[in-house]
Amino acid sequence: MNKILLFNPKSAVAKHRIPNSIMSIAASVEGKYEWAIVDGNCEADPLAKLSGYLQTGEYKYIGFTVMPGPQLRESVPLAKAIKEKFPDTFMIWGGYFPSTQPKAVLTSGYVDFVINGPGDHAFPALIDSLEKNTPYEFIKNVIYYANGDIIKNPKEDLFEQDPLPPLPYDKLNNFYAIDKWYLGKTYLGEKTMAYHSSIGCPFTCSFCAVVPIFEARWKAKSAQTVYKDVKYIKDKWGADAIEFHDNNFFVSEKRTVEFSKLIKPEKMSWWGMARIDTMDKFKDSSLEAVREGGCKIIFFGAESGNNTILEQLDKGGTQTGDQIIRFAERLKKFDIIPEYSFVLGTPAPTAKQVQDQIDFEIDFIKQVKAVNPRTEIVLYTYSPVPTEGSTLYKQVLASGFKYPQTLEDWVSPAWENFDMRKNPLTPWLTPEMIDKIRNFETVLNGVYPTVTDIRLNDLKRRAIKLVAGMRYKINVYQYPYEIKLLQRLWKYRQPEISGF
Repeated sequence: MNKILLFNPKSAVAKHRIPNSIMSIAASVEGKYEWAIVDGNCEADPLAKLSGYLQTGEYKYIGFTVMPGPQLRESVPLAKAIKEKFPDTFMIWGGYFPSTQPKAVLTSGYVDFVINGPGDHAFPALIDSLEKNTPYEFIKNVIYYANGDIIKNPKEDLFEQDPLPPLPYDKLNNFYAIDKWYLGKTYLGEKTMAYHSSIGCPFTCSFCAVVPIFEARWKAKSAQTVYKDVKYIKDKWGADAIEFHDNNFFVSEKRTVEFSKLIKPEKMSWWGMARIDTMDKFKDSSLEAVREGGCKIIFFGAESGNNTILEQLDKGGTQTGDQIIRFAERLKKFDIIPEYSFVLGTPAPTAKQVQDQIDFEIDFIKQVKAVNPRTEIVLYTYSPVPTEGSTLYKQVLASGFKYPQTLEDWVSPAWENFDMRKNPLTPWLTPEMIDKIRNFETVLNGVYPTVTDIRLNDLKRRAIKLVAGMRYKINVYQYPYEIKLLQRLWKYRQPEISGF
């Protein structure tokens, strides 16, 4: 009775991705402990599936990977029900949510341990400790609750990625057929795979949930290893496109170019995330190699065109508003689509200053679109997830904002909508401000429908652009009901919610 059950909670209603995070944990114990995977994205009744394994009496450990939002919403009632039904099971959570909110998780009464960040070493070491009844107090990246206190073991230095064991794709295929469940049709291709080629990010943006986990560190697989893994899935299951879910794929120009040249003969389209100030330093020949290697679109966290706001967000690096516009224009000649995300509604001392910031960003976004109309724009309303101790963190608390304290609070409907950055609970944002942001987004998406919505044909695009065009031209965004009606009728896809 020492088998391990690994659970990937539901995160999407369609186009499911390979569960890379839980697969890395499976790889860490492969050959040492028997394991099984349950993917909530593929199960109509995940509790029944999980219970079926646990009822055999063979599974002593169960691991959850939990992101905020939909995964957390499913995890809380399932974890509670499992612990009540199988109290002797050790429950271990990993992922962004438990790593940043260990107190709420561990004081819930149904989670025994949290893996703080990468679990490739910590998870098997913890299982070994529990199996042998030896101390786990010195296992790095482990958090637990003891004698009324949350105990955080020291963080482990980020380790090299190439020596890690390969992900067990063939065994995953025995649980869920990869070509059926995980290679969906997207803007990129008919069979799009998901892949993580690196962990962490070398920057310390104060609004980013990655920072407390990786502390400005970044480690990547070599271009050769990434190519080998991708080609394996292409050759075996027919993948023809890649979504790189790295926090920052393009940190190294040399690695990026090497991978682009390796993957070029495979004729695969791909997408990844980057920083504008990093890629703006790339040589033209490097950007040309990236496009020739199949890269069609790159996501950039532009955040704001206001240099003061970028400083407030502790964006770091050398990014400026002028650079954001200049780089969007630069990418035109390489036929790479920049996907810029902006955060509207950052805290300010007065309501007028907040409103002025929102108006500034709306005008700035229109400037970006003027120099490169193909630029994809993703709008978020500011959600406070600042790094604890940062200036922004202090501003958020001083404004009267409060974080949930229990898991039940975290999965309340109000907070979940807020966590998806659609229904703010921030005291400095008025309903009128939110309406302006949302209405502008509606008009913007009408004039420039996202290229990633593959269901929207040319006729529909022309029709909605005609309806929204006049509003956009004369800056009238109030009550865009006619555009919303068409978007609802055609089930318009918003990348910030649905991805590709």
